Amino acid sequence: MTTTELTQRQITSSVANRIEEMKGEGLLVAPNYSVSNALSSAYYALTNSNSGNLLGKCTQDSIYNALLDMVTQGLSPAKTQCYFIPYGNKVKLTRSYFGTMKVVKQLPEVKDIYAQVIYEGDDVEIKNVEGHKVLVRHDTNWLNQDNPIIGAYCIIEKNDGEKVLTIMTKKEIDKAWAQSKNKSIQNNFPQEMAKRTVINRAAKQFFNTSDDNDLFIDAVNRTTANEYDDERNVKDITPEQDDSESIDSFLGEPFPEAADEETKQPKDVTPIEDTPQELTEAPESTEMSEPDNLHEPEQTELFEQLGDLYD
Repeated sequence: MTTTELTQRQITSSVANRIEEMKGEGLLVAPNYSVSNALSSAYYALTNSNSGNLLGKCTQDSIYNALLDMVTQGLSPAKTQCYFIPYGNKVKLTRSYFGTMKVVKQLPEVKDIYAQVIYEGDDVEIKNVEGHKVLVRHDTNWLNQDNPIIGAYCIIEKNDGEKVLTIMTKKEIDKAWAQSKNKSIQNNFPQEMAKRTVINRAAKQFFNTSDDNDLFIDAVNRTTANEYDDERNVKDITPEQDDSESIDSFLGEPFPEAADEETKQPKDVTPIEDTPQELTEAPESTEMSEPDNLHEPEQTELFEQLGDLYD
């Protein structure tokens, strides 16, 4: 047995065992979600972070908890749905807006989620119906995309036909951006970042009023809080990045599935199926090759101890 196989099995075992316990407490794992596939991608993401090998820099319990939150929400780094941010010697899971959309769609009462940017020259009409904002119309010309952004909105469509609207002015978006260190990203990709901001606000409000399982909602809210921590505090604990930083690194670069990932899945999960992303186009990124020293002996020892954290 190779070190790679042993390490992947240990990752899957420690987290999957805890997930089985949580199922007994009412947790529903996302349909068509492969725990072992996601953990293989997470292993590659952790060892190939822009901040270095997080397995050697971060505490074991923070790694375990980040992986557990990832699986609880049904996310995968390989699909740019989440990424790992170091906070000193701790790592936290952060969702991309692709991941936030996926998590919202997993709620049983949700049919769809989508967002749009409002440009100068667009004609948007909003009205209040029994205390709820309703989008009446949004007329635009495709040439308006060259105009300044004046707002953005997100609509969460429920199975019962209700459409929950969240709308933000550019002033509100700028206020949220003022807390972020990624100003070069916002300047270079304002449309994508405006959508991300309004989606996060809509999702946070929706989760806090959802009737879904508490274990799932706890993981969702914990990850949402991590995103705000990232925007407010990351300067104090991570090196500053230059202005050449790409949108890929902010949203979460896609990580290729490990070549030797396990093909035998747990009985209660099925292989990942791609969910079409209707909202935005995923940014292109250069596929990273796996370094020769990816699977070091100390990494194996680290994951050998992960299963002891919840004993």
